[in-house]
Amino acid sequence: MKKLVTTFKLFAVISVLTLTACQDDNSEMMQESAATKVSSADLKKEITPGLKAVPENVQTQINDSKKNLEQYLNNDLQITGITVLGKLSTQKGIEISQELISDRDQFTAEGNILAPETVKVGKIGTLFSGDQLAEAQKGLKEAASEQIKTGTEVLEISWNHKGEQFTSLCFYNESGIIWDNVFAGLVMMDARGTTEVSPTDAQAKVASKWFKEWWTAKWLWGSKRGEIGYQITIYYSGSTVSNVDVSDWGNISLGKAKSESKVTKRTGAYGQCRYALGLCTPTGSLSFNSSNFSVSFSGLGSNVVSNGTKSLYP
Repeated sequence: MKKLVTTFKLFAVISVLTLTACQDDNSEMMQESAATKVSSADLKKEITPGLKAVPENVQTQINDSKKNLEQYLNNDLQITGITVLGKLSTQKGIEISQELISDRDQFTAEGNILAPETVKVGKIGTLFSGDQLAEAQKGLKEAASEQIKTGTEVLEISWNHKGEQFTSLCFYNESGIIWDNVFAGLVMMDARGTTEVSPTDAQAKVASKWFKEWWTAKWLWGSKRGEIGYQITIYYSGSTVSNVDVSDWGNISLGKAKSESKVTKRTGAYGQCRYALGLCTPTGSLSFNSSNFSVSFSGLGSNVVSNGTKSLYP
């Protein structure tokens, strides 16, 4: 019995020591996490006095965004105020900015305000999870790192989303806004493409004919942000096609774009091409599948994708 009691006491001591060690480890991890997590206060230490007033271009962008949000989202998302913080003056400030922008507790927005049902607003860690969260944070950090430089001006925008108040960091210069999580994630985009055909009088002169189709993404303030499209041209004599060309393009500011096209019928009664096009905001991802010649979107984010075939006759 004495031996059993001694063994029990020894086991109890070991358990206490192990529990204490685990608590110490957890405490150290929590302290380390708290020590490495940056805040807006850390950023403000790296900001010096900058422009005394918001440039006219920036103010116009904010005002026009307010109008478009009111028109298309019925004031579900509102800009309620702005506070000028100053100029980003150090490399450390840039690094802190990147960490803040991609922090899971920061707010962001996704969607096309012309289709209100697609709009999502919330903390990054709430909107995204798992691999999507990691991909979204990576996309935000990479896009921001390309835009935010020493000397960039910073202001804080106050928002109201269906009664929930939050703020976002807005980076700008005299030319306009260059980064804000909400502005970067929301777009104005018509899912229907715009088309254009070659003038009739030009067709007879050059014995050619072309068809162009494209999709455009706009900033919240209305100016062009990105575009994807393709153009097919046929060369013919009478009713016989002798050759076909196709071109494609894709670009977007603060986002990702892909474009592919190929001729599938070059001669005969008509010309034909296939196209695969896509663009999206930074938190999403695009991939091209060569076996079925298509672009697909994954993750969360504002996007438009168009895959198809176009035939053109003389």
